Amino acid sequence: MSETTTMWMEVGFDVAYLVAIWVLVAVMIRRFGRVSKADQPVAKWVLIAFGLLALGDTGHVGMRVVAYAMGNIGLTVSLFGARLLLVGVGSFATAFTLTFFYVLMLFAWQARFGRSFGWFEWLLIACAAIRLVILVLPQNEWNSLATPYFWSITRNIPLLVQGLGVAYLILRDAIKLKDGTFSWMGVMILVSYACYAPVILFVSQIPLLGMLMMPKTLAYLAVAFIAFFALYPKKSTA
Repeated sequence: MSETTTMWMEVGFDVAYLVAIWVLVAVMIRRFGRVSKADQPVAKWVLIAFGLLALGDTGHVGMRVVAYAMGNIGLTVSLFGARLLLVGVGSFATAFTLTFFYVLMLFAWQARFGRSFGWFEWLLIACAAIRLVILVLPQNEWNSLATPYFWSITRNIPLLVQGLGVAYLILRDAIKLKDGTFSWMGVMILVSYACYAPVILFVSQIPLLGMLMMPKTLAYLAVAFIAFFALYPKKSTA
């Protein structure tokens, strides 16, 4: 497959994804008043989580599309006298918002199953804090197209613990209570990580693995659509 074909596939997918996620968030906002009182706490956290995810991905995916449109993936912009790599800024934005996404999904789990935080849940919060600290370290070299392998792994370890930890909590309680909605949400989170892990570990050796980011993204969309159809009715259920 040529680089040009790969580029246009990525651009087409990215644009379609951004349209889908923002339309979904907009419809969630519009229908929030129709959500049953019992489901409103869960629906609120899901809405904030995916609104934040959409915002971060607009930075990440959107800036890649702009860079491709300008004919230079290494496009830089000037900000307060500093030259910043456009896709690097986008990558930082989505890394930041994805960290908070899993914190918000932890709150959604808590609201759904009426659980209180114990040592494990606070460990997941601590992982989020640790990751945020790692993200702002200069060794990440966000202003470079070539991400340092060590720091790519380092900053994703806390995210791995976060995501798999949240998936475990969701699946544990959803399966026990036969909650089909959250069971599928938990499964889709696992699918996203199954696609993401090979990219982080081996994409520098096998660039084609970057294509796995597409099914990873679709898995996140699946989580959003599952929650949407379960929590946001067309007519009021209050």
